[in-house]
Amino acid sequence: MIDQLKEHIVAVEGFTSSKAEEIEAFRIKYLGKKGLLNHFFAEFKNVPPDQKKEFGQTINLLKHSATEKVSTLKEALEERKGEKTQYGDLTRPGEPLELGARHPISIVKNQIIEIFSRIGFNVSEGPEIEDDWHNFTALNLPEYHPARDMQDTFFIQTDPDVLLRTHTSSVQVRYMETHKPPIRTISPGRVYRNEAISARSHCFFHQVEGLYIDTDVSFADLKQTLQFFTTELFGKSEIRLRPSYFPFTEPSAEVDVYWGLETETDYKMTKGTGWLEIMGCGMVDPNVLENCGIDSNKYSGFAFGMGIDRIALLLHQISDIRLLSENDIRFLEQFRSSF
Repeated sequence: MIDQLKEHIVAVEGFTSSKAEEIEAFRIKYLGKKGLLNHFFAEFKNVPPDQKKEFGQTINLLKHSATEKVSTLKEALEERKGEKTQYGDLTRPGEPLELGARHPISIVKNQIIEIFSRIGFNVSEGPEIEDDWHNFTALNLPEYHPARDMQDTFFIQTDPDVLLRTHTSSVQVRYMETHKPPIRTISPGRVYRNEAISARSHCFFHQVEGLYIDTDVSFADLKQTLQFFTTELFGKSEIRLRPSYFPFTEPSAEVDVYWGLETETDYKMTKGTGWLEIMGCGMVDPNVLENCGIDSNKYSGFAFGMGIDRIALLLHQISDIRLLSENDIRFLEQFRSSF
């Protein structure tokens, strides 16, 4: 019988498991009320007197080994449970993730970039804090030129030659200074003007300006480019060009698209006419080309500029431009399904 005890001691010491059910079955087998230890203790009276001492020591060793084994395995099991649950119950359904949304300005800007990229225009960017040369002088607006009054400018007080750019045409100047024709680029970005804030205007807004310079570029090329753009963006092909004046283009025109009068927002945005002014355009003035180091006798080009904010208001039927800069979550959540 002592040999049986020793065999069980070896079996106990060799037992291992990471499953709670197997550990519990092991405990019941040796330490339960009907377990082997109680059976061996009950057989103690049948052991010969000369073997009782060794039998008692051996059975106590078995009991100690079984108890220690169960305790060790259960502790290891609890540690593994703790590791698995330190991040919570991984079998539970996950918490829903709050998805963000693109801002309507970003949505419209990306649409405009995508449309012009299909006809070969790349994207150029520049600083928002600009100097007088790139923002005014190089664009045929020398100091004291009356047309400067058309744009109420934010100047930096410590340096009157430094200002917040009033248009992204300054990016076009920088691009012409560093690139040779043919040039085909659009310049999206934020611009600043000292204007009263209302439902229709703000002191900062977003523009996309385009520039195309090559040999034999004509006004017909400009008109066809704008026709393609308005058809792709608005799905409407009816546009009109009205003569206008810009110091950096000659001839110049304002571009209107016929939107219609289907909603109250349409009436507000078009002032009841159905026509919405979306951009200014014209042929690049030769003086501007020369200021940027481009031979105006060999090259010609056209330029255009549009306000992204106004187009976003129209496309998404937003009645107040101030909503675009207030970061109201309730407003922005409406654009989750947009791209």
